[in-house]
Amino acid sequence: MEQKLQKILAAAGLTSRRKAEAWIAAGRVRVNGAVAVLGMRADPKRDVIEVDGRQIQFSPRRYVLLYKPPRTMTTLYDPGGRPTVRDLVRDVRERIYPVGRLDFMTEGALLMTNDGDLTVRLLHPRYGVEKEYIATTRTPLPPDIGDRLVAGVSLDDGPARALRAVRLGERKVRLVLTEGRRHIVRRMLDALGHPVVHLIRVRFAFLTLAGLAPGRWRHLEPAEVRRLRRLVGLPEMDG
Repeated sequence: MEQKLQKILAAAGLTSRRKAEAWIAAGRVRVNGAVAVLGMRADPKRDVIEVDGRQIQFSPRRYVLLYKPPRTMTTLYDPGGRPTVRDLVRDVRERIYPVGRLDFMTEGALLMTNDGDLTVRLLHPRYGVEKEYIATTRTPLPPDIGDRLVAGVSLDDGPARALRAVRLGERKVRLVLTEGRRHIVRRMLDALGHPVVHLIRVRFAFLTLAGLAPGRWRHLEPAEVRRLRRLVGLPEMDG
């Protein structure tokens, strides 16, 4: 079935639709040997599509939930030789990519997929996808820490606030965010005088760590994929 070329490139996990349009406009994409133009449609099952002279090999879409352990890079390759999330999902034949990042020492729920359209929307602030964390701090937390996190914290790159937050104990707090700026949880608590010594993401959207141990992963169920796509306004997948 013919689709817009930028949609095909994004669905292949190569880039976002917007960047795919830039590739097409720059003449980097060819369809059956001819330079593609914006607005062109193609059938990925029938047509030969190339980017920078290399033919795209279309793979089935894969969706994996990984329990990322600490001391692991959220990348497919680390020039310093540190362990990466790719090392943990090598049994997945398709090349899948992390949806967002967890820093080196943070553990928890990490979605990986080659569905480019879904990735872009899950990370876009417009869709407000929830991420839930439990942080353990070096110093005791005040009783009103939840209210202070929801009220907002001033950071060097702008204010940040939790959607919900509740104190779980003297040095532990659960918080839900809908943004994903770099080290956002650690920086928020550090700004309030409570450096984080342990951080775990226990939920991404509605996906939790139930049944997973650190370093283990599972394929998403078809119903979970459909629910994720509905969450960000995407239609059912073709085929």
